[in-house]
Amino acid sequence: MNPTARPRSRTLASAVAVAAAAALTLAGCSSSSGGKKAEEEAGNVSAGKADTPRMTVAMITHAPSGDTFWDTIRKGAEVAAAKDNIKLIYSNDESAADQAALVQNAIDQKVDGIAVTLAKPDAMKDVVAKAVKAGIPVVGLNAGMDVWKKQGLLSFFGQDETVSGQALGTKLNSTGAEHALCVVQVQGAVNLEQRCAGMEKNFKGKTTKLYVNGADMPSVKSTITAKLKQDSSIDEVVTLAAPIALTAAQSVDETGSKAKIATFDLNKELISAIKSGSIQFAVDQQPYLQGYLSVDSLWLYKNNGNYSGGGEAPILTGPAFVDKSNVETVATFAAKGTR
Repeated sequence: MNPTARPRSRTLASAVAVAAAAALTLAGCSSSSGGKKAEEEAGNVSAGKADTPRMTVAMITHAPSGDTFWDTIRKGAEVAAAKDNIKLIYSNDESAADQAALVQNAIDQKVDGIAVTLAKPDAMKDVVAKAVKAGIPVVGLNAGMDVWKKQGLLSFFGQDETVSGQALGTKLNSTGAEHALCVVQVQGAVNLEQRCAGMEKNFKGKTTKLYVNGADMPSVKSTITAKLKQDSSIDEVVTLAAPIALTAAQSVDETGSKAKIATFDLNKELISAIKSGSIQFAVDQQPYLQGYLSVDSLWLYKNNGNYSGGGEAPILTGPAFVDKSNVETVATFAAKGTR
């Protein structure tokens, strides 16, 4: 699709906006924080603002309600939207079928661009194809790196989950861990399965997979607790999200297990846990960048015909490790909700 709007002058630096993001039109289940608060925080940072014609962009994710990781993605998207004179419609649903319905809703609204996660790509491919056929540019973020080109997306922003899993497995080899429990909070989510598979490939010890219901934290705790009681050889718990890691720490304390905890992804509470030593380290995929770059890329495509990654390669935002050696630096940004 060719650009439909003539470029106008603007600062192309990836800084945040002077003005707060436009009021959001919300559909589906929204994350528990972010929104207006993130808009106000965005308005406190000085930068240029586009004077290009107003655009409407829909961001539709598979985020579960209450997971602060997704608030960070949303904040990045809001800041980019404020800078680029974009009306951002953010919505999310953990159910793949309901997420697909949200994409259809965006198509019906005739938005100017869609940013979408593809945690369960088979359930999303038909509606993504409808968006592309309707002439709506679509970019991917966070989940779907293996399929974004097949499904006709312009660009993808995230981390290679297999590579990040392998990096974690290699790091575990240096800790002396011998039996790792990989806790998967959403069964069937391709990106989560890739993390565990990558870890298992490089980790020299034994790997056991455990499925939990990430939407029910008391159930998560009881399931991990039962597993630790059942198998005392587990000396490492690897979780795939920060809230699951913090819950796993409670299970370790409750059982008196010798297991240490490593995780993917960050939030403010996890930063504190790394400082205290209850969590060893985290793999950071920089979700703020995923939200910011995906929205900004749609502005660039419409106004200057740019393809981030040239339409051929994903834009990698991770992995990077956060541990006691660098947690103080990261904590400064985590306190603002941007890491």
